[in-house]
Amino acid sequence: MPDLHMPDPASAATRATGFDAIILGAGIAGMYQLYRLRQLGLTVRVFEAGTGVGGTWYWNRYPGARFDSESYTYGYAFDEALLQDWNWSEHFAAQPETLRYLNHVADRFDLRRDIRFEARVTRAQFDEAAREWEVALEGGETHRARILITAIGPLSAATLPRIPGIEDFRGTSFHTYRWPHEPVDFAGKRVAVIGTGATGVQVIQTIAPQVGQLTVFQRTPNWCTPLHNRPITEDEQARIKAGYPEMFELLRRTPGCYIHDTDPRGTFEVTEAEREAFWERLYSEPGFGIWMANFRDVLTDPKANALFSDFVARKIRQRVKDPATAEKLIPKCHGFGTRRVPQETRFYEAFNLPHVSLVDTRETPIERITAAGIRTSEAEYAFDVIIYATGFDAITGSFDRIEVRGTGGQRLKEHWADGPKTYLGLMSAGFPNLLTIVGPHNASTRCNIPRCIEQNVDWVTGLLRHMQAQGLTRAEATPEAEAEWSAHIEELAAGMLYTQVDSWATGINRNVEGKTVRRILQYQGGAPQYRARCDAVAEQGYAGMTMD
Repeated sequence: MPDLHMPDPASAATRATGFDAIILGAGIAGMYQLYRLRQLGLTVRVFEAGTGVGGTWYWNRYPGARFDSESYTYGYAFDEALLQDWNWSEHFAAQPETLRYLNHVADRFDLRRDIRFEARVTRAQFDEAAREWEVALEGGETHRARILITAIGPLSAATLPRIPGIEDFRGTSFHTYRWPHEPVDFAGKRVAVIGTGATGVQVIQTIAPQVGQLTVFQRTPNWCTPLHNRPITEDEQARIKAGYPEMFELLRRTPGCYIHDTDPRGTFEVTEAEREAFWERLYSEPGFGIWMANFRDVLTDPKANALFSDFVARKIRQRVKDPATAEKLIPKCHGFGTRRVPQETRFYEAFNLPHVSLVDTRETPIERITAAGIRTSEAEYAFDVIIYATGFDAITGSFDRIEVRGTGGQRLKEHWADGPKTYLGLMSAGFPNLLTIVGPHNASTRCNIPRCIEQNVDWVTGLLRHMQAQGLTRAEATPEAEAEWSAHIEELAAGMLYTQVDSWATGINRNVEGKTVRRILQYQGGAPQYRARCDAVAEQGYAGMTMD
């Protein structure tokens, strides 16, 4: 039987703290990559900043955090026994259940023995002579590995708003991503929520009935549609488990790996009555069907998009009693689906409660956070709790927070300064043996993410298996392949309405210095096409890469 470990010319002394591979992050991606690398017989260490596994489901403990993918489509698919043994309680599971599931997976496959918790990575430097990555932890400790795999997530670099006085507030405050592990009591409290993105929506609708007073500070409203969640019955559980093979085959065929597929018809190819009936049905059904299974042109044709946006606006006006508040909650600067669509449960009805109010910060900007609360250009508000639902420096932000240096000492942040440059969204020229799963230019950032994570991980595992078999120690994308792939990313996005909108998906974050220019960060060709391109590269002996 051949030696499964990566060839290693370095002496044992220089490798005292070394591994075949280091993985950054113990979320869904990092856990699965660890499982696969063990199968190759590699020595692996995972470094995780938190105290437990789970990634986004470890950090995001805010009230209301839950799936917007159907639970049974979200869990790992690699192990049939795991699929059959685990019962999801709801069609869209809440964070505590998801974290229990991921801890169950870690226990089942004994993953924790190769994970180092409370280990935040600050630097990664490629040593060209040794053909290794040196990884430094906060505090200065270093480790080495031939292969470095990032599993740091597209939404893990939380950002606070650039408002003066945040540190002056004397009450309780936190970003949703840094929610306390202990329960927060909102009973009778005066609470502010800043932000109405997907996280803000979930928090607002959940705590509104509990608080004494809730004031929502909104800069940009979003098009929100009903989640329609409910418990899974015993009969449904049995049908789900019996139908996993067919369901996963469907997920492989749909663009976003959801159980919802685009309607082949155009918006104007049906009568007005048929169109309205179709949209009413989508609005009444659970999940992302209203976004993913709409007419084929809703996200590309401005007229079709405007018509459907008007439909959703009518729904908001029907659900919010105060006309002035309803108008503030209807987006005016972007059309439906050009930003990620928050799924909600009585979010709009929360604004019908007498103790809930909405402040439009475009009309009356927040001037500063004070010791007692928040001051806008129009009024001062006193609060006991301030919740910052202000999102993330998305997709590239988690990479920017680590000083990653490749050949010649070049920094990854500088390499990506004018927008990411990648090959397959998994490698970058000048950064040998660095695999960026769930990174920019990758289908996973516009996907039912575990489905695309498994594809990423399996492809990376195949590459490393190939390197083992061929006795290779270094793999790197060529500049030509990187340029071709990056141009391909731009071509795929042409004609997509979302590229005309400021959002985290286009690299805009006014709370981060320099994030004011729109970039194409995501792969828009759909998961099946992305998978086919990756498979073709592997079948061609990993074309577009130099290996030795």
